[in-house]
Amino acid sequence: MTTLAVTGHMDLTEDAVPVVRAALAGLLTKYSSDLVGVSCIAKGADSLFAEAVLAAGGRLTVVIPSQDYRQNKVKPDHAPVFDRLVGAAEDVLVLSHETAHRGAYEAANAELLRRADRLVAVWDGCPPSGKGGGTADTVEAALAAGLPVDVVWPEGAARKG
Repeated sequence: MTTLAVTGHMDLTEDAVPVVRAALAGLLTKYSSDLVGVSCIAKGADSLFAEAVLAAGGRLTVVIPSQDYRQNKVKPDHAPVFDRLVGAAEDVLVLSHETAHRGAYEAANAELLRRADRLVAVWDGCPPSGKGGGTADTVEAALAAGLPVDVVWPEGAARKG
């Protein structure tokens, strides 16, 4: 069994979504059907990865950063995907934080890394923003822990703004 966790940008452009989706599908063909994907299923890279794991016949584990995350952080345009992925998950872990905040996100990222054999990073390669808990921070934490990282940023991938 191989367990892959994901970190990645939430703000992918509309044109980047199919390109990233295809790159993730291609990456997952390297792994047997005994694949577990671990994701926080946030909008963007996290959900695209979760969908790719399920499409590849893998099992999904969802880590939700806080008890209020679905109610207060999942936007209406992402709610149907979020709910569908929670329903499709084999395991759903809701962390004990009452509210979503930087510490809850950092704890969720730590849980992803704790469970993973490898990290898949849908990442543009830019350094950490200094806020903590972001994609670059999670990549740095994985590398510091000796966890292999597969960076996915295909030609045509871009972030909004």
